Amino acid sequence: LLIALVILTRQPSHKLPHSRKPAFSVGCFEKHFECKHFTTCAFAGVLQVSGMRVYTSGDVEAVNGTDVRLKCTFDSSAKINPELVIVSWTFKPLSGGRIFHYQQKPYLPPDGIFKKRVHWAGDIMGSDASIILREVKFIYNGTYTCQVTNPPDVHGPVGEIRLRVVKTASFNELLYLVLAIGGGIAAVVFCLIVIVSCRRCKRKHRQRQLEGDEEVPRKERKDPTAW
Repeated sequence: LLIALVILTRQPSHKLPHSRKPAFSVGCFEKHFECKHFTTCAFAGVLQVSGMRVYTSGDVEAVNGTDVRLKCTFDSSAKINPELVIVSWTFKPLSGGRIFHYQQKPYLPPDGIFKKRVHWAGDIMGSDASIILREVKFIYNGTYTCQVTNPPDVHGPVGEIRLRVVKTASFNELLYLVLAIGGGIAAVVFCLIVIVSCRRCKRKHRQRQLEGDEEVPRKERKDPTAW
C-alpha cells in the first residue's frame, strides 16, 4: 500500500484547459462595453467631453416702456475663440422666432417687433452673452432662450428667461428703489455733516492758537517798579 501511494503522488498533475480568457478591464472596457454621453474610451483611460453650460436669470419682471437686461452667461471647458463662438437668442410667445444672432459680431433683427429694440450687452471673452431690450412692451411677454456654442463645445442645455411686462413696478422693486434713494441721500447728508464738523474743529483750533500767542507776551512782561 505504501508503494502504491508513493507512485500516485509522483504522477504529473493534469491542468484543466482554460475555457475562456481572463476578463480585460482597461478604461471603460469591463464585462460589457458601454460608452455613452459623448464619452471616448481609450486604451489608457477615459476621455470625457464636457458640454457647454449656460446660465440665465430665470424669471424677470419689467415695467412697460422701460429697458430690461436679459442676462446670459456661459461656461465652456474649451478655450474661448471669439471667431467661433455663436450666440443665438430666440423668443417664444404664441409663435416663436430668432430675435438676435452673434457670430464674430452682433446681427440685430432687421424687422419685426424687436427692430431697433435689441442691443448687444455681452462680452464674449468675459463669458457674457447678455442682451438689452429697449422700451419693452406687453407683446414682449414670453420665454427667451439663450444658446451658446464654442466649438468643440457645441452640446449643452439652453438658458431660459421668462419675461413678464407689467404696468407698474411691484412692491419689492419700489421698496428697493426707495431704500436706494434714501441710502444715497443719507450718505450725502453724512458727508456734509463730517465736512462741516471738520471745518469747525479747524477754526476752533486756530482761535485757540491765536489766543495762546497773545497771552504768552503778557506773562513775560515785568513790572518796572520791581527790583
